[in-house]
Amino acid sequence: MAGTVRVAEAEGGRTLKDFFEVPYIVQGKNPLWVPPLRVQQKELHDEKKHPFYQHAQVRRFTAYLDGAPAGRIAAIWDDNHNTTHKESTCFFGFFESLRDREVTDALFENVERAAREWGADVVRGPFNPSINEDIGLLVDAFDKPPVVMMPYNPDYYPEFVEQQGYGKAMDTLCYYIDHSLLNEKLRRGAEIVRKRTKVTTRHFDKNRFWDEALRIWEVYSRAWEKNWGAVAMTEPEFKHLAKDLKQIFDPDLINLAEDEKGELIGFSLALPNINEALIRIRDGRLFPFGLPKLIRYSRKISSVRVIIMGVLEEYRGRGIDALFHYDNFLVGERKGYHWGEIGWVLETNDMMKRAAELVGAKPYKTYRIYEKTLQ
Repeated sequence: MAGTVRVAEAEGGRTLKDFFEVPYIVQGKNPLWVPPLRVQQKELHDEKKHPFYQHAQVRRFTAYLDGAPAGRIAAIWDDNHNTTHKESTCFFGFFESLRDREVTDALFENVERAAREWGADVVRGPFNPSINEDIGLLVDAFDKPPVVMMPYNPDYYPEFVEQQGYGKAMDTLCYYIDHSLLNEKLRRGAEIVRKRTKVTTRHFDKNRFWDEALRIWEVYSRAWEKNWGAVAMTEPEFKHLAKDLKQIFDPDLINLAEDEKGELIGFSLALPNINEALIRIRDGRLFPFGLPKLIRYSRKISSVRVIIMGVLEEYRGRGIDALFHYDNFLVGERKGYHWGEIGWVLETNDMMKRAAELVGAKPYKTYRIYEKTLQ
């Protein structure tokens, strides 16, 4: 596509407004894309209010083609990640581009310039803005809409990123599971695990929301600390996320596993797939028409996303994950959730992959994280 490409740093005013507008320009005509709510996007990028920016810096760039918004990207420096992993890594995120190679070239040129100015030797992404939010580029299954808190992109994005010299750092997998997999074998297996381990499971008590949430945060911090790329959420970050999820969560989809002393040793968190409602709000605006649609279609949600499932290291390999899956099946059968997505799961996490496959779940989507060593 011939034209003049210009990139501006989006620090405020028109350029920042265009930064927020780009996804709707690039993907707005694709009926499978789920438009993000504009109010949530602005909150995510509010450096004065979002706790992520207490330990991170972000530079945002908006690309223009013949004067019109045509792409965007962000360069992200996360002190917590680099301290945890002893790296000098800059992340890229929030990448969107029209099908124009020159636009993508200009965007990544700006990200890599920012990375060098920070002293980075690697650029990795996409992270939007961190591993604790949504990550990766979809590299297959472009005919399926994303579920809650998962990204979606056109099929040409992976090629465009690879043309910039980026290669695979890690794949994350998503598994499809549906209510037809609930069977007697799974029920018997769950009963055996309960008797053998003496572990009890129960649902989240919404009347003690913050007590329960903070117990989950403690287990999450311990159970995921050895995972690839893991960075512990600070307490303000966790509370910010919990407050957001409180608006859409179903306590029956949060399973807690406790030992004989009542200590929390694992949990699984699934969310109703609110994207079934959000996909109806094509402009991302709640007012004047978006909120009534959100309320209406939120009552008809038929799917879930199992976002997190984990057990403390010393309790792994005992089948506790099977209890979580079984409990989710029972809730789904009772409340009308007919199918779900388990993900994401690191391609190297053999234990989680086996747990999903043992209950009949099938991998059906792949999200890729890319990286490039700077010269």
